[in-house]
Amino acid sequence: MKKLPNILTICRILLAIFLLFFLLHSDLLLPEWVDNSWVNYFTCLIFCLASLTDFFDGYIARNYGVESVFGEVFDPLADKMLILSAFIGLLLVERANAWAVFIILSREFFITGLRVVVASSGKSIAASYLGKYKTGVQIAAIAFLLADFFPGGTLLLWIATLITLYSGIDYSVKYYKSMC
Repeated sequence: MKKLPNILTICRILLAIFLLFFLLHSDLLLPEWVDNSWVNYFTCLIFCLASLTDFFDGYIARNYGVESVFGEVFDPLADKMLILSAFIGLLLVERANAWAVFIILSREFFITGLRVVVASSGKSIAASYLGKYKTGVQIAAIAFLLADFFPGGTLLLWIATLITLYSGIDYSVKYYKSMC
């Protein structure tokens, strides 16, 4: 049980790589008679499974007291890799708006930088529920865009973009207050 959260984090990294590869090169892995809708559903399934590893590694680590330095560093990186691979794939198959993706990814990298600065000063800013909502809406938007069966995926992407911006501002304000 002690290493399970770290194993799940590593699985998420591998699934992120596989997701992008499968989304871009499914023609190399599947026979040509397989309908493209099945590719969409399978990439959605890969993404959803990888997203579940994010929930379970954190849940197990916190509730069973098996948190680790590896998990503290690599869990958020694995999260970013998963979101990045999904958005890059969605951009390349032309299912996501480039501006929305740019805004979301810029916020993610900016906040990651702020977290490093906060950690280097010996302080900590707790994650808020707003960040969890942001992640949930991003996951929903990506899942719908990958499955490509619901026309509201683009709307969800823009809602995720707005929540992402708002949570970034919220985190930046908390950062500013912690440093004063």
